[in-house]
Amino acid sequence: MNKNLTISILLGALISLCCMTAMAARRVVPKRYIYRYTLRDKQGSHYRLDTPQRWLSRKSIDRRRRQHLSLDSTDLPVSSHYLRQFVLPHKEAEASHTAIVGTSRWLNTVLVRSEDTLLLQRLARLSCVLHATCVWTSPDSTERPVLHKLHEQLNRWDSIRGSRYGHGREQIAQLNGQRLHGLKLRGHGMTIAVLDGGFQNVDRIPAFQNVNIEEVCDIVSIAKDEPTPPGFRPRIYTDTDHGTKVLSVMALDQEEVFTGTAPDAAYWLFRCEDQESEQEVEEDYWVMAAEKADSAGVDIINSSLGYNEFDNPRQNHRLYQLDGNTTIISQAASMLARKGIILVNSAGNTGMGPWKKICVPADAHEILTVGAITAEKRCAPFAAVGPTQDGRIKPDVVALGAPAALISGAGIVTHDMGTSFSTPVVCGLVACLWQAFPKKSAIDIINLVRKTADNYKTPDNVYGFGVPNFWKAYMIGKLE
Repeated sequence: MNKNLTISILLGALISLCCMTAMAARRVVPKRYIYRYTLRDKQGSHYRLDTPQRWLSRKSIDRRRRQHLSLDSTDLPVSSHYLRQFVLPHKEAEASHTAIVGTSRWLNTVLVRSEDTLLLQRLARLSCVLHATCVWTSPDSTERPVLHKLHEQLNRWDSIRGSRYGHGREQIAQLNGQRLHGLKLRGHGMTIAVLDGGFQNVDRIPAFQNVNIEEVCDIVSIAKDEPTPPGFRPRIYTDTDHGTKVLSVMALDQEEVFTGTAPDAAYWLFRCEDQESEQEVEEDYWVMAAEKADSAGVDIINSSLGYNEFDNPRQNHRLYQLDGNTTIISQAASMLARKGIILVNSAGNTGMGPWKKICVPADAHEILTVGAITAEKRCAPFAAVGPTQDGRIKPDVVALGAPAALISGAGIVTHDMGTSFSTPVVCGLVACLWQAFPKKSAIDIINLVRKTADNYKTPDNVYGFGVPNFWKAYMIGKLE
């Protein structure tokens, strides 16, 4: 055979193999859309406020009663009478891949996914619909996430002999949290929901095996209809390790290597951030996760997420919207304390960019928005600043995030920068403090954390109320 011809054949085969490999990594999917429909009211609902056990867990109901909080109309599920109007005949739904993918009882909205935009626009004309918005358009192709090479155990050389906390010591000691731990206040009896984009290898990293993970919920996969192919692990455990890092700051208990701020708490893990695009629907996913956490009886939510810019610039938020009431994610976040839940949310890392300000839902009312500082208590230049549009101080408090110690998706001790990681430092210690005072309300605990911070008397919109002192908060809480 001609030598040049042989080379051409081999080259062609190599190109074909490369193309097949690329196609395997990138899965071409039909164009799909998700619309958000805001409903006019809840008429025709089969639910009543005097029978909340039909949709709320006993733990959720008890949390409200303990704080003397009553249910209101926002707690009622979306009207089943209205929902039936969005359900298509089976053949039509199957042909257009149309399905209801989620609802929000707090905001009275419905999410519908379909390939047929004319059908979605037709649904917008239903008499029960107040207004409709396209909040998601599927990308042209998707890529499988890259998995970190997993270390079977924490490196022996990562241990700090004689230090109970190992690499977690500095970020806990800065907030005087070790003194709560000394009283066995380590989050026992408290449940924390972690809202994030993925928890890569949490199911396989040995250091997480003793963490009390009560439940995991992949909101994104449900909404986008992302089935787990045979032989593949669920996306919640293979997407980004951002949530892995966040969870480790609170939940790990590896003596002399790494101890988190609330190792005895129980955890719910939610994947509500879509790594494949940045679109408005992710705010809906966040709300769905928060509502499910509420129904399950969660006490505290850690959200190291924030939004201001999207792939479609027309969806971008504006500074005037930072009032805690305008964006849907902040509307929902502002309801949490009134439902007995504390939200601890990152301020954002936009401080060095043109936006500079906090991202939503960090602008919400009655939450703890967390900025980042160095070990010397200097404000991290990347940390987003306040105030809110209506003049409230933000961030509320600050903690070590430049950098913070944590465990990566590779299962090793590392350090990373961001308000994403200062937030769980605070969140875990909030759980420990609330464990000591279970009869206090969410707002009581939030105020206690603020007023015992080191800048409480002269707060500003970079350092906020300052570094919280959880031992001081405990001592004052005992006297109240």
